[in-house]
Amino acid sequence: MHAAWYEKNGPAAEVLQVGLQPDPQAGAGEVRVRLRASGVNPSDTKSRAGGRPVRWDRIIPHSDGAGEIDQVGEGVAPGRLGERVWVWNGQWQRPSGTAAQYIALPAVQAVTLPPSVSFEEGACLGIPAMTAFHAVRLLGDVHGKTILVTGGASGVGFYAAQMARLWGAHVITTVGSAEKAAAMAAAGLPDVILYKQGDVAHEVLQRTDQKGVDGLVDLDFSSSHELVSQGAVAPHACVVPYGSNRREPVALDFWAWLYRSISLRPFLVYELRPGEREAAINGINQMLRAGKLRHLVGEVCPLSDIVRAHEAVESGRVLGNVVVDCA
Repeated sequence: MHAAWYEKNGPAAEVLQVGLQPDPQAGAGEVRVRLRASGVNPSDTKSRAGGRPVRWDRIIPHSDGAGEIDQVGEGVAPGRLGERVWVWNGQWQRPSGTAAQYIALPAVQAVTLPPSVSFEEGACLGIPAMTAFHAVRLLGDVHGKTILVTGGASGVGFYAAQMARLWGAHVITTVGSAEKAAAMAAAGLPDVILYKQGDVAHEVLQRTDQKGVDGLVDLDFSSSHELVSQGAVAPHACVVPYGSNRREPVALDFWAWLYRSISLRPFLVYELRPGEREAAINGINQMLRAGKLRHLVGEVCPLSDIVRAHEAVESGRVLGNVVVDCA
């Protein structure tokens, strides 16, 4: 099979290789997926750069992808052959991810992809959509509340904003450009703050009659935690961070959190418990079947140009998810 891999950490142009690797075979309880598209997430590029040191001879990167089941192992229903699926945790704690023509993995990690969803869109679901679903659920009942989603045009943020709105919240998002603001408006999410052009806390307070938001879904806790001490998060609100742009410890203004009884619920999507994972998968596919989720596919690169795909994610210049074509 054609695949991309790296054998050491480093810059994309220096360590990523593309060539032939042996076809994987489905073992007991597994399926093999003929991948058509592979999603590139920031966590994939950070891992390759050195966030997760290489523990195997080589790593085929990427956790997310979509394609068709073409082989089933012992114990898996033969009726799954030919099924369109999306894949999650492809390269989590294992060397072989979705940046290839094939992947073999536990059958539960290949989820039915509704026919209305393209493979490119399906490759965006694993980390982004499951993170978004669980993050919004951790906020509790959002109906009638005001929720702030930072990075609204990011892979996670775009889904989280839609889900919070579907569940009855008024959603405010932050974005970095007028182009991204227009994309949010086109998706029915017009209440946008251009964080590079103003004071986010001030804007939030202006839009909430000085009350602050009832919940925060946050992609960069290293900076956004300051919204609490700035008064932009209301008493008894919940803050759900799923990432941080700095690995250094974050110093919190504890008293600002304590005196307003604000909850902090961080989580890592790779480590969801089985019941949490099942709820996210079922919820996402229900929305997909009902046609209620929009997708933001940005640049699509051929597998042979995976370096460009990684560099595009690292640059932040692409509006939407970057996808690799594995066909």
